[in-house]
Amino acid sequence: MVQNLWDSSQKTKLNGGLDALVFRSNLLGEDRRVCNFGGGNTSSKTIELDFRGREVEVMWVKGSGSDLATMKAGNFTGLRLQDIAPLFERDEMPDEEMVAYLANCMIDPKHPRASIETLLHAFLPFKHVDHTHPDAIISLCCAHNGKKIAREIYGDRFVWVPYIRPGFTLSKMIAEGVLANPKAELVLMEKHGLVTWGDTPESCYAKTISIINEAESYIEERIEDQNLFGGRKSEALPEAERRAVAAAVMPLIRGAVSDERKMILTFDDAEDVLRFVGGADSEKLSGVGAACPDHLVHTKMKPLFVAWEPNTNDIDGLKAKLSEAISAYKEQYKAYFDRNKHEGDVMFEAAPRVILIPGVGMINTGKSWSNSKISGALYHRAIAVMRGATALGDFVSLSENESYNVEYWPLELYKLSLAPAEAEFSRKVAFITGGAGGIGSETARRLVSEGAHVVLADLNLEGAQKVAEEINAKYGENRAFAVKMDVTQEEQVTAAYAETALFYGGVDIIVNNAGLATSSPFDETSLKEWNLNISVLGTGYFLVAREAFKVMKEQKIGGSMVFIGSKNSIFAGKSVSAYSSAKALEAHLARCIAAEGGEFGIRANTILPDAILQGSAIWNSNWRNERAAAYGIEPDQLEEHYRKRTTLLVNIYPRDIAEGVAFFASSKSEKTTGCMLTIDGGVPAAFTR
Repeated sequence: MVQNLWDSSQKTKLNGGLDALVFRSNLLGEDRRVCNFGGGNTSSKTIELDFRGREVEVMWVKGSGSDLATMKAGNFTGLRLQDIAPLFERDEMPDEEMVAYLANCMIDPKHPRASIETLLHAFLPFKHVDHTHPDAIISLCCAHNGKKIAREIYGDRFVWVPYIRPGFTLSKMIAEGVLANPKAELVLMEKHGLVTWGDTPESCYAKTISIINEAESYIEERIEDQNLFGGRKSEALPEAERRAVAAAVMPLIRGAVSDERKMILTFDDAEDVLRFVGGADSEKLSGVGAACPDHLVHTKMKPLFVAWEPNTNDIDGLKAKLSEAISAYKEQYKAYFDRNKHEGDVMFEAAPRVILIPGVGMINTGKSWSNSKISGALYHRAIAVMRGATALGDFVSLSENESYNVEYWPLELYKLSLAPAEAEFSRKVAFITGGAGGIGSETARRLVSEGAHVVLADLNLEGAQKVAEEINAKYGENRAFAVKMDVTQEEQVTAAYAETALFYGGVDIIVNNAGLATSSPFDETSLKEWNLNISVLGTGYFLVAREAFKVMKEQKIGGSMVFIGSKNSIFAGKSVSAYSSAKALEAHLARCIAAEGGEFGIRANTILPDAILQGSAIWNSNWRNERAAAYGIEPDQLEEHYRKRTTLLVNIYPRDIAEGVAFFASSKSEKTTGCMLTIDGGVPAAFTR
């Protein structure tokens, strides 16, 4: 049952009016069983003073593009009801005219554009109105016999309106239905949602919750677990197995859905998802259509259901099915667009947003991690609706044309236009070794600032997690995540890429940056010291690059590798034979990868920095003392020593290297591979030409 979360003690903290509306809206949005992400709308009618100090009746309504769970006062729009009232006498009003008219009713032009369903709230003669999309109510409204069952639940307390896309006509139809039924307590919108109202914010909220729970109680009494979704056809694989399957196929999926624009993927194996994908009727149910119009922009009309037998453990067979199915889905989507398009419509990416695999779970796609998760969150709601609707009767949805007209509705697309513009690294995933260190962390910040999602791989997991937390606090949930990895351990490297595939779907950029440094005269260099340098700086860079190469080939959308070499990659430094040799190996390995990766669109380039003391674990180790001894100076004199030996008389900082990485990883260098870039202030002995 949905809980009534209203805390009466909040009354002393609320000033009424807009303050109470924000509180009520956040409570409704907090439970996604009550209201979809970005969906629903709320309103309150108050008396305000206009610019001349006159009292005017104002309706505060949710602004377009905001989410009830998180919206604040600034996300609401105030409109003069006196200006809206005459519209009720009209017989019709096109969307464009309605939007323009409502803009003139705003008490402040700086307010956001009013909700698509503003007139629904304005035409109802109640102080407080909620429009929500509760799972239980939509289950009822998406059952073929929903109106009949509504009568059993609510008697004559409801108004039922057939499906019409939101706008003037639906708003007037709802108001007329309510005015014609003095006993009405709610409106059920076929295939859409619920409208409720009250005299106070608290009573309005309480009514919404009680109406939902009446429907939920009725449905739960009729749920037969053994017959859910037609009964079980296949069981879920054990957790470790299904995650391994998902990790194995997600790079292929990512490449297949990224042919137009790159996508970030997320994996979901929650219990309700696993139950649904294993149902005997689920493939058929998933093809009926969206469970709510609000889902369409994020989920498309239908998901892709891949008919795979999980007990076969045939990963290659699953990959073949996925390739074929995604290709077919895109062709079908293009045909759907062509059948229904209007002049001026521009087709979205044709790839599926929701992919369902029996025994494994759900894979979602989107322009970012957060958008991909929204698609998944909305399909959780679709599963809940199908669960309820099939307990009552047959699940029904919008027709193809109705679906298209919502998916490509200009008023719905306006919400998408409110999102921030995409940047250079939007939709891209960067895997950074040594992510907790100075260069690694600064590179992560630089790439994320232009849209990237980053994986911070480091032996120092706590340090990498701290950097990830800082990035996520600034740029949003899961824009970065940390993984513990020793670059010299093959199993840990492959496991880190599998985790990356599960988290984001694949990888576009790797920054081979993990490092160490030792210093000894050549005749005092031990085999242990030699092997340590070669192991970390040679073998480690090889393993990280090789696994990335495999993923990039599987994706078939290219990629960029940036190796963090050193001035010593080309300069024979004194008392650093092991380190310099390993760094030279790195640079040549990058050139070899560039030569072999070209046909796959995989670029590999190297940056040659020098003497970056800030934020470096290397320079905070014995290396500082060793290098100072090699130059016959004190350790605290090193920074000035390095500055003076450059032709530009400058010090080099982690942010300078991050800029070099951003250049090599960006479209600005898309025709550059096998290249070395010195960022050392100009050390003549290390000039590459």
